[in-house]
Amino acid sequence: MRTRKRLGQHFLADPRIARRIVEAADLRPEDIVLEIGPGRGALTRFLSERAARVLAVEIDEALVRQLAGRWPEGKVTLIAGDILKLNLAELLEREGISAPIRVFGNLPYHIATAILRHLLRFRAYLHDMTVMLQREVADRILSLPGSKSYGYLSILVQYYCEGQRLFTLPPSAFRPPPKVFSTVVHLRMRDRPAVDVLNEGFFFELVSALFAERRKTILNNLKRATARLRVNDLASVLQRAGLDPRRRAETLALEELAELTKVLVQARASTSGDDAELGEPTI
Repeated sequence: MRTRKRLGQHFLADPRIARRIVEAADLRPEDIVLEIGPGRGALTRFLSERAARVLAVEIDEALVRQLAGRWPEGKVTLIAGDILKLNLAELLEREGISAPIRVFGNLPYHIATAILRHLLRFRAYLHDMTVMLQREVADRILSLPGSKSYGYLSILVQYYCEGQRLFTLPPSAFRPPPKVFSTVVHLRMRDRPAVDVLNEGFFFELVSALFAERRKTILNNLKRATARLRVNDLASVLQRAGLDPRRRAETLALEELAELTKVLVQARASTSGDDAELGEPTI
């Protein structure tokens, strides 16, 4: 069966690797799995052997037809659709599933980041995610402060998840072979965010502003976002947060970002009386 380039299809072809991925995640017989992009079923086979049930979401209807009938419907439920448009809460309610589920998938390289952000909107329904990503995307997710890969995505994922790099796969593990290496990562949802922030919506607005131009200092990036963040006297704010205004955002740890959020929220409230939430985080 031919692949469809516009969907970024690179199918996992080595059953040994598929088994290794499932074994690394330590699936239990009672687990419910959401598989993103089952493709030709290489991973689905081993997921169905270990888990109580697999909900497999596939955008390619030709593949859905090809997979139909390979497993009992009570074991593997095939869902034709776009994961980016899927309301996971509604799906689980419709299927009568209440326990946190486990996510697996070989994420298409061109939309992997969008899929992760979409899934994090439904984090309350997830236990963990074991996914294959382009190695560079995995580096961004798992990178630490001071790294050139560290940025908004790193902070977003690490705020909500504990991440672990499992192993890296060569292009030869897929058909057709991609031009890049892939990394399997495990992301476990935290019971509570990595740091406490006064205002979660504002926290992510701040992170977005700080990384607007990576080469600029945190002071210059904040100046550009003064109207957006509704805070003045930035030099004083940074001093109270214990931060050198000449630093760049990529050097700031989560704890420092949380402290800066606290000081900025307090400064905004003291000058304008506005301590309202900015709404849901910009994920």
